[in-house]
Amino acid sequence: MSKQEIDDYLAGLEEPKRSTLEELRREILAVLPQAEQGIAYQVPAFRVNGKVVAGFAAFKNHLSYLPHSGSVFPELLQELAGYTFSKGALRFPVDSPLPPWLVKRLIEVRIRQAFGP
Repeated sequence: MSKQEIDDYLAGLEEPKRSTLEELRREILAVLPQAEQGIAYQVPAFRVNGKVVAGFAAFKNHLSYLPHSGSVFPELLQELAGYTFSKGALRFPVDSPLPPWLVKRLIEVRIRQAFGP
């Protein structure tokens, strides 16, 4: 995994997708400065101690935050009100970054589930 892989992924996107996902990347790294960056499962991902704990992807009409666990969103139903999500992807508009507080909460839950309290 390498930071350059995410740089290349983002470079291939049109605006506003690119800048919205660049902002999400900054928010993820603000919470996980030690994370290893790269591509996993064909999308940008962030690993901690070898385990993928966050990621994102661009699609035609939306962007997705990927917790790489189906058990994160059920713990955050109140915080996710107003968003559309499936078991493994939180969808958000191409021109509207996720709020930093929500990114932090998503990562906190994932880290706790992956590594314990």
